[in-house]
Amino acid sequence: MQLTYTPEQEAFRADVRAWMQANVPREPLATLECREGYDQHVAWERTLASDNWGMVTWPEAYGGRGLDLIQWLIFEEEYFRANAPNRANQNGIFLLGPTIMEYGTEEQKQRFLKPMAKGEVIWAQAWSEPGAGSDLAAISSRGVRDGDHYVLTGQKTWSSRAAFADWGFGIFRTEPNSKRHKGLSFILFDLNTPGITRRPIRQLHGEAGFAELFFDDVRVPVENRLAGEGEGWNVAMATAGFERGLMLRSPGRFQATAKQLIDLYRKHESHASPGAREAVIQAWGAAQAYAYNTYAVAAKIIAGGKIGAEASLNKIFWSELDRTMHRTAMQLLGAQAELKRFADGTLNHWLEGYIFSLSGPIYAGSNEIQRNIIAERLLGLPRLGAG
Repeated sequence: MQLTYTPEQEAFRADVRAWMQANVPREPLATLECREGYDQHVAWERTLASDNWGMVTWPEAYGGRGLDLIQWLIFEEEYFRANAPNRANQNGIFLLGPTIMEYGTEEQKQRFLKPMAKGEVIWAQAWSEPGAGSDLAAISSRGVRDGDHYVLTGQKTWSSRAAFADWGFGIFRTEPNSKRHKGLSFILFDLNTPGITRRPIRQLHGEAGFAELFFDDVRVPVENRLAGEGEGWNVAMATAGFERGLMLRSPGRFQATAKQLIDLYRKHESHASPGAREAVIQAWGAAQAYAYNTYAVAAKIIAGGKIGAEASLNKIFWSELDRTMHRTAMQLLGAQAELKRFADGTLNHWLEGYIFSLSGPIYAGSNEIQRNIIAERLLGLPRLGAG
């Protein structure tokens, strides 16, 4: 199968490629999970925004370029082809931004979207709690209405980007004695509000990409709530759909990794294990298949269709593909795989990528939960334990 593009799409690709060649940093940035690297990545977000590349599908009024999903896919392919830095604001532009587009008031869109696209405000996702990980409906953090404010109490954990970000979004139980999916509200909050305490969580590589958040009578204006009071579950599920669907993990990311994996195999072919060649070929084929499927889904959405439970298939596929490709790289590198830097001083990006890939089957909804969704909603199988 060979994708073909219109002359206009090819011209757009050439424009993106030229801009990336002129602007992508020549040297790798420090890891996004430390303060120095975070600041470097935020500076890169603002470089992108200087020419409205921050989120190309958004309307120009909100800091975008008003492009369609096919153009976005082309942009992403060129972005990763140029080895551009990871996005510091992915929680904002890929998850919260589309949610505000769907559920926000015009005032909220004007207030939050352009600073997000410009890299002026970086967002953290604050959903999980110590007793509510994959089972998001079990959250217990509360938001008590007090006039034109909510008073937030409770704890969030594994809050991505929260160690350094400016704002966060999460769901809180705003109806007393409500259970499960009922009585939840989706609330946006400034992470520097009095009463919020951040406690960074160190990861396997020693850096703090996550944080625990403690809310001690934190006053947040009611105008920071998305949709109606008690409607937070539906809003959160829309956000989760964006997380598992097209935006968070574009195929360009995996196509670029597959190409790098081929180059790595050629470098280490002389001492590679017998099955390594087949593993590399399968990785490249899977990355291409993911790209073709994503183009098909994008065309469906452009034609007016929607993504439903199919997003769970998407999430399982890309998370397991990422883990498989990095595991193959570790095997090709052999003992060198455990080094942070190679003998020539260059960073071993495969090691950090491998460590991160291990979390793929967990974040954005664990793959076990996604398989349950697929079984029930796509295959029509009975719920586990249903009598």
